This record gives sequence, structure tokens and C-alpha cells, in this order.
Amino acid sequence: MKIKYELIKNEKNTKARHGKLHTNHGTFETPMFMPVGTQATVKTLSVEELYDVNTGIILANTYHLWLRPGEDIVAKAGGLHKFMNYKGPILTDSGGFQVFSLAKPKDITEEGVMFKNHLNGDKLLLTPEKSIEIQNKLDSDIAMSFDECVGFPHTRKYVEESVERTLRWAKRGKDVFNNENQSLFGIVQGAEYEDLRKHCAEELIKMDFDGYSIGGTAVGEPKDVQYKQVEYSCKYLPEDKVRYLMGVGDPIDIIENVIRGVDIFDCVMPTRLARHGHAYTKYGKINLKNKGFEEDFTPVDETCDCYACKNYTKAYIHHLIKAEETLGARLLSIHNIRYLIRLTEDLRKAIDEDKILEYKEEFLKNYKF
Repeated sequence: MKIKYELIKNEKNTKARHGKLHTNHGTFETPMFMPVGTQATVKTLSVEELYDVNTGIILANTYHLWLRPGEDIVAKAGGLHKFMNYKGPILTDSGGFQVFSLAKPKDITEEGVMFKNHLNGDKLLLTPEKSIEIQNKLDSDIAMSFDECVGFPHTRKYVEESVERTLRWAKRGKDVFNNENQSLFGIVQGAEYEDLRKHCAEELIKMDFDGYSIGGTAVGEPKDVQYKQVEYSCKYLPEDKVRYLMGVGDPIDIIENVIRGVDIFDCVMPTRLARHGHAYTKYGKINLKNKGFEEDFTPVDETCDCYACKNYTKAYIHHLIKAEETLGARLLSIHNIRYLIRLTEDLRKAIDEDKILEYKEEFLKNYKF
């Protein structure tokens, strides 16, 4: 079954929308935050802990799973869901972000991208066809087209050429896509240029993808540029398809981009911050390494309903982090992921009540940067 997006409510004052995403592994409401499980695991957490924080879709990384353990082993296990024992939906990215983070411009050709295997130094060629072949074998619910993610800053000329390459790669990937139980998303690129975003979106819509992603954000651009990129993309995307903003997970960015029409988000930040002792709270991020928490016997966030906040104190987690005990990172990962999922739950309620701008104002009043 292909995924299906169902629009429940448009917020009357903004572009925000409350919807449902029907998948092979259940129906989930949007806006939604997706935790990142790069190597078929959300770092330090079991799938039972993910269910407990009310996770819907999680994300796994095509490039990393291609290198280890390999898509054929995952396929032999019965696909990603059985391999990692996750009963909810899974989205796999295409490897396109590795174009941005690992490859040099000279390594990007019309055929694909030449990578240096970060595990053993071998040279690897990832093409649009190969990316789709890997994802078909991983058997995720949602696969992504192979695209080029352009960093910031850049020249308009390069972005123009990159958009056309991304469109050609999207067509090549769609032509070889052959998993009838999987959905395929196109990725809108075009940097901060509205005409290029419009062109990219319109050409992808002609190819009729199952959903659409907004790429090229969270790559070093200022916040106002990011928000324009999202506005310029959502403006030209269809109402009846889900919209996914890639790699964005800062709480304020989630609110701002929901207001602009985004449905789903992913980011590594909640678990990465947790491993460094940082936690999201109603009043902003805090660093549990700080000595001030040594005798603080209150929860990380008294407004939070997660397992960590219901059972442990800042003082205990401070001790775990300072002692480099893995449990500290686990507890903060549980909390941070639940925090972002709870944020999207609150945003859905605000949309239903046509009060999302009031919600944003109240949030910003409390949240210190």
C-alpha cells in the first residue's frame, strides 16, 4: 500500500495544517517529529522506549546501511522492520545528504557521486538507480529520491545546474523504483530562489510522487533564509500530499515551519544533544553537566510526561553524565525525543483551535535561547 495523506484541518490564520498519514504500519497524525535511527537504531534506545514516547515514523540512513550490514542482509532478515523489530513506519533517506557532507564538488557527476567509504577508504559510486535499489531492498515504508543537497553560501548558477541535475536524478530513480509496498518522495531543491523552488516543485509534481520533501535547509543558512526556502517550496506543493522538511528539529524551527505548511520533520539533534548532557525544557536548553545541577532534585522538565522526568532528577542525571555512564545519555534521549513529539502534539491542538500564533507567542515568551 502507498501512503495516503488526509487533511483534517487548515489553521485559519496561517498555512499550518493538521492531517493524518496512512501507512502500511498504522495511521499517524501530523505535524510529526521523526527520530533518526541512522544505523537501524535510534541511538541508545530500544523500540519499546520509542513506542513509550509515542513515536510514529522513524528514519534510517541508506548510505550507512549500504556500508554496514549491507542491504542484502537486511533483505534476508525480511526488511528493516523485522531486522530492527520496529512495528511502526520507517522512512529511509537517499544518501543525498552524504553528497553534501562527504563528497567534494568534483566527485559529483551526471552519473552519480563518488564517495570514500568512511569505514575502510574504498571508493564507492552512488547513483540514483543504486540508491533506489538499496531502499527497495531495505523495504522501508517511504523511500527518498537521490538528490544533490547544496550547502550555503553558493552561486545562483551552481544552484540552477544542481536543480536540473536533481530533477534528472529524480526521474532516473522513479524509472527503476519497483517496490509496490513502498512510497517514493521527490525532493524540492532550489536554495533561497523562489523561481527555482517553484520550477523544481512543478517538475516533480509532473512525475507524480507519493509525497514531497523540502531539501537544502539546515546547511548553514540563516534562519530567515531557511523560512523563505520553506515558504517558497510549500507554496507550490499539492494540498493532498504530505510535506517533509529534511534535517530540521530545533523547537522554534518546527513551530515556524509548521506555520508555513510543513507536516513532518526529522533531526539527529535530540539524541546528539543528549549524549553531550543537554536537554530541552519549556524554558530553553539546559546543560546537565553544569555544577548548578549537582543538588537539583527536581525533574529535567516538570511539565514533561516522559519516563525520565517521571522517575529521575537533574542531580542524578548530572551525576551520570559526569561519570560518563550511558544511562545518562539514554534518559536525556528519551526526554528530548518526547519533548519534540509532545511539541508537535501541542501544535496539532493549536491548529484545531486556530490558535497557532498565540501558541508561538506563548512559547517564545518562555523559551530562552
